[in-house]
Amino acid sequence: MDLKYCMNMKFAKFWLKLFVILLIFKTHQSTKLGNSSLESDPCEGCPHLTLKVEFSSTVVQHEYIVSFNGYYTAKARNKFISTALKGRGIEDWSIVPRNNPASDYPSDFELIEIKTEQQDSLLTLEDHPNIKRVTPQRRVFRSLKFVESDLPAPCNETKWSQKWQSSRPLRRTSLSLSSGFWHATGRHSSRRLLKAIPRQVAQTLQADVLWQLGFSGANVRVAVFDTGLSEKHPHFKNVKERTNWTNEKTLDDGLGHGTFVAGVIASMRECQGFAPDSELHIYRVFTNNQVSYTSWFLDAFNYAILKRVDVLNLSIGGPDFMDHPFVDKVWELTANNVIMVSAIGNDGPLYGTLNNPADQMDVIGVGGIDFEDNIARFSSRGMTTWELPGGYGRMKPDIVTYGSGVRGSGMKGGCRSLSGTSVASPVVAGAVTLLVSTVQKRDMVNPASMKQALIASARRLPGVNMFEQGHGKLDLLRAFQILNSYKPQASLSPSYVDLTECPYMWPYCSQPIYYGGMPTIVNITILNGMGVTGRIVDKPEWQPYLPHNGDNIEVAFSYSTVLWPWSGYLALSISVAKKAASWEGIAQGHVMITVASPDENELKNGAEQFSTVKLPIKVKIIPAPPRNKRILWDQFHNLRYPPGYFPRDNLRMKNDPLDWNGDHIHTNFRDMYQHLRSMGYFIEVLGAPFTCFDASQYGTLLLVDSEEEFFPEEISKLRRDVGNGLSLVVFSDWYNTSVMRKVKFYDENTRQWWMPDTGGANIPALNDLLSVWSMSLSDGIYEGDFTMANHEMYYASGCSISKFPEEGTVISQTLKDQGLEVLKQETSLVQNVPILGLYQIPSDGGGRIVLYGDSNCLDDSHRQKDCFWLLDALLQYTSYGVMPPSLSHSENLQKPPSGTGITHPERMEGNHLHRYSKVLEAHLGDPKPRPLPNCPHLSWAKPVPLNETAPSNLWKHQKLLSIDLDKMALPNFRLNRPQVRPLSPGESSAWDIPGGIMPGRYNQDVGQTIPVFAFLGAMVVLAFFVVQINKAKSRPKRRKPRVKRPQLIQQFHQPKTPSV
Repeated sequence: MDLKYCMNMKFAKFWLKLFVILLIFKTHQSTKLGNSSLESDPCEGCPHLTLKVEFSSTVVQHEYIVSFNGYYTAKARNKFISTALKGRGIEDWSIVPRNNPASDYPSDFELIEIKTEQQDSLLTLEDHPNIKRVTPQRRVFRSLKFVESDLPAPCNETKWSQKWQSSRPLRRTSLSLSSGFWHATGRHSSRRLLKAIPRQVAQTLQADVLWQLGFSGANVRVAVFDTGLSEKHPHFKNVKERTNWTNEKTLDDGLGHGTFVAGVIASMRECQGFAPDSELHIYRVFTNNQVSYTSWFLDAFNYAILKRVDVLNLSIGGPDFMDHPFVDKVWELTANNVIMVSAIGNDGPLYGTLNNPADQMDVIGVGGIDFEDNIARFSSRGMTTWELPGGYGRMKPDIVTYGSGVRGSGMKGGCRSLSGTSVASPVVAGAVTLLVSTVQKRDMVNPASMKQALIASARRLPGVNMFEQGHGKLDLLRAFQILNSYKPQASLSPSYVDLTECPYMWPYCSQPIYYGGMPTIVNITILNGMGVTGRIVDKPEWQPYLPHNGDNIEVAFSYSTVLWPWSGYLALSISVAKKAASWEGIAQGHVMITVASPDENELKNGAEQFSTVKLPIKVKIIPAPPRNKRILWDQFHNLRYPPGYFPRDNLRMKNDPLDWNGDHIHTNFRDMYQHLRSMGYFIEVLGAPFTCFDASQYGTLLLVDSEEEFFPEEISKLRRDVGNGLSLVVFSDWYNTSVMRKVKFYDENTRQWWMPDTGGANIPALNDLLSVWSMSLSDGIYEGDFTMANHEMYYASGCSISKFPEEGTVISQTLKDQGLEVLKQETSLVQNVPILGLYQIPSDGGGRIVLYGDSNCLDDSHRQKDCFWLLDALLQYTSYGVMPPSLSHSENLQKPPSGTGITHPERMEGNHLHRYSKVLEAHLGDPKPRPLPNCPHLSWAKPVPLNETAPSNLWKHQKLLSIDLDKMALPNFRLNRPQVRPLSPGESSAWDIPGGIMPGRYNQDVGQTIPVFAFLGAMVVLAFFVVQINKAKSRPKRRKPRVKRPQLIQQFHQPKTPSV
């Protein structure tokens, strides 16, 4: 009996425990916004993938884009072109058909094919009054590459089926070199991501707060320009339109990238996006072979304007900011109130690697961070390089957000975790789409006001400079607060200039300013939220603070005459006044700018609205350093892609064949700059010809990797300067016309050859410069490891010294003949290759000259072993005349070469350097030097002194709209919301919404849970009754004993015996 009872009780407890376990398990699962496969434990064989989106483009032979001054019908466009060409008798041309949804509408461009090679044909077209520009058609290659990181990621039910085998330039990898030689090395192959756990990015950025308030992207049109989307994908409920702009007859996504991007923006289930109720407009602009054309983008952009798209995400980019039709069309898009969000690129951690169009002022450029708020290693860094060599780059990215280990939709369903700035871009695009839906007055939202809200609300990351993080990390809720209190106005990016604030204001804060130095240039972006067009009223005004020594600095301005679209620039040149030549301290002041825009409500009356902006300035001034501590970096003679093909300095670099990082001390020579500053040197940048600097102020002129020609006047002046004590250090690179022909690009599809316009350096031009001292460099190309002064060195595609004065010191090494390897695939070691030469000018007070044949040891791009120690030794020699013993007593000293019997390198016949040169101009026969330009002349602003105290914290002092975000709060039910923090594996990110249910949406997990609960409840009730029935049946029947009442009473009242 007792055994049966115990068994039944155990049976009931088992069912109760089972019910509780299943209930807890199901509840835990229902809190996850996604299926169970997304939160499973890490396992082997389920790699975390890093997405590398790599971009390049080539010119399509014989095809040209003819841009018009307005939108015309196909018939009118044909008539304009026909009229222009008929006058020249050119008949061998045709219009390339474009069969896409935009072909039914008027257009502002036409794609034509001209078989003739006459350049006059293009000039004839541009002479037509209705034709704005004629540019070559470009074929765009976007390479998707998924690389496994070290972090094991959760297993997913949906596997990524495709594997990618590609390099950065994709189709440009055929460089006519043997595969054994042309191998991929360097930064791309060794890149590793910071570890991050895949999470629901929308909830991490607190999008669920806005969902609970009833905002989910409704009535906002968002366009995704990518690889398409399948028709019946389960994650999307509001795909308004899918269009195909490629030459493939499909709308579906064959790669998965477009699906992932769309999912981050608007997925409604599993890996939920930010704006699930938004209208998705899918533009398929890439084929399954990852190919696109500029004309495809132009047509698709025009169609997006016609469809009145609100937000456009472009998760692609490339270095070609001079693809004029593309850049112009992006301007037109934003002018039509399209908020464009674009990825800044995956070429970090190098500086100067921003991609276009994210580097444009009117576009929101997005960088990537991981979930621990570290800048992702792959995220490209600023500055912009449009402005070089004469100016200075702008601050980019605009903001950063999660781009490492982010979940998005798989190609057929399920979720996938990827990393890259092409992931961070749709995170911001989704957030922007959600924010637009929260604004009641939609006419207040435009590309400028949205960017103003994002950058004003961004949270600055500690210990990170502005060229890495922009204004900081995206803060969705703060942006929501600002947008809903926004009043149209102008603002600045950055909003202040503090040359004392490190590390955020690097590189400005890394070196104080002094009298006689090159002016410090700060490029400010003006954002105009009042209208698509605007102007600066009168001139900016410089107002120094007298109590803070503001009158010790001088300021000059250069600025946009017209702010369009939505933006412009303000370039500040800051210098020290003569009266502060020996003064040291902090000087402050501010610049006042008034921006005017047409008042949309009073257009007929010509009324304008105005906004005045203050730009605080704070600098540190020191007395001018001694001459031997001052180094002048030559920026004027550095050229880079675009617009021409300038090859990399290291021939072994297959992944990055183009030299496109600017060759600036704050981009790909950043580490060298930091090292020199740590050694006590002061480095200034020369963005003008040699005729424009006072050589008596500097100890050393540094020429590194120069590709430009030299004016004859420059050569004459430099000879005088060196004779009067200026020293010259030259770091060269390879140049060989046979190798240049060998490494040309060949596109198998368009059968177009791209020929380099120079080698790694322009050695013929350098030889012209050095010839006055009987020095020259050869066209030999050498490579190899060696030891110099107990330092391990690597010579990467360098040249040799072919001629040097007998009084000089020359050091040689045994190296491999890389030119022979490239041309004939043969290996040969060459003894006594002269690579380093040091020479003292014999005249009284003369300077010193140093030649070294390779600059790769200074360049961050593909540096394998740095030679900073050698640079220190050479500067010790040039600045102080002290020959380092490690060099003067080297065992590799040799007699300087006399140059006898050596043919000096000649310029390649038929090169097009004159097209991109600031020195050469086209001429019948060989190009000739242009007339020497005037030196830049700065007009210093007249100061308007103020007798007032400067703010102590310039950053916190600057507030958009004077909004105090600390006093603004969300509705009361959110005041106690927990802070955003990294989640543990398996932890739900839907903190406040029970079960992760979005308002106004049926949650499938809950629907599946109800029958389970009902079944378990019925089983428990049934088990309870079964136990009770069995218990009643098994209980024995007892008879009541007959007890005499007196005995019972007597027994009941017996006294208790106490126990011991």
